[in-house]
Amino acid sequence: MTDPTSEPVEKQGWWTRGRMIFYGLAGCGLLLAIYAFVIEPNRLVLRETAITVPAWPEEFRSLRIAVFSDLHAGSPHITLDKIRRVVDLTNAAKPDLILLPGDFVIQNVMGGKFIEPEQFAAELKNLKARDGVFATLGNHDWWYNAARIRQALEKAGIRVLENQVEKIERGGKAIWLAGFADLWEGNPKVADTLNQITDNAPVIAFTHNPDLFPAIPSRVALTIAGHSHGGQVFLPLIGRPVVPSKYGQRYAIGHIVENGRHLFVTSGIGTSIFPVRFGVPPEISVITIN
Repeated sequence: MTDPTSEPVEKQGWWTRGRMIFYGLAGCGLLLAIYAFVIEPNRLVLRETAITVPAWPEEFRSLRIAVFSDLHAGSPHITLDKIRRVVDLTNAAKPDLILLPGDFVIQNVMGGKFIEPEQFAAELKNLKARDGVFATLGNHDWWYNAARIRQALEKAGIRVLENQVEKIERGGKAIWLAGFADLWEGNPKVADTLNQITDNAPVIAFTHNPDLFPAIPSRVALTIAGHSHGGQVFLPLIGRPVVPSKYGQRYAIGHIVENGRHLFVTSGIGTSIFPVRFGVPPEISVITIN
């Protein structure tokens, strides 16, 4: 006699396959979440990029510039020990020049613990480069306390350039370094800053927010920025769903050339808003100029 409560074998098989698919997808989702929230944000890579700019002085050929931005000290995974790792890896690359384009602090990130400016500046003091270590401030630095962060960095031997320039000389030749204030909070003055330059030597500019790039003239050989974090998430076929820029993904990451003008955007070290990275690991960028 047939049990009226029993299900057909075919229906039972479909249900079993459905559960297997569900559990498989759930498992994959869990693994991706662990990678995006735990593994990748805790990584640290050093990425080399070569950029050729016109009329570059022979005395500065193969100039190596180490860049890391958006340290966001105290965000998840960015402890004082991690900052020491960043410093050690940067020094091991033997850069001629080190640029830090802002956002040293962070507030209110899930799972984070605030680090005082004097504490992370004491670690950054160990950065070494023959042509110096320079910084600009980012929007988070202004939101917290720009004067305090600037004082902490300069006490550690890091020159902060906010709408200011610095001349670097070798063998009778020179290049200029121009630091522009943050676009959102710092009132950048591009023309006034460049007017401080007293000769025709090449100019490297750096600033926190790459959205300033369209306002920077061709007089500047290379502009370096951060801020975008490379979107923090990169998805195949989709790209970077969230980039804090009015230009979308245009200035999100890497080397961009527009009308002969060069921009390099580094993807940053820490995280902001959400403590997640996927396809965009924390990065120290080393640029070699030819």
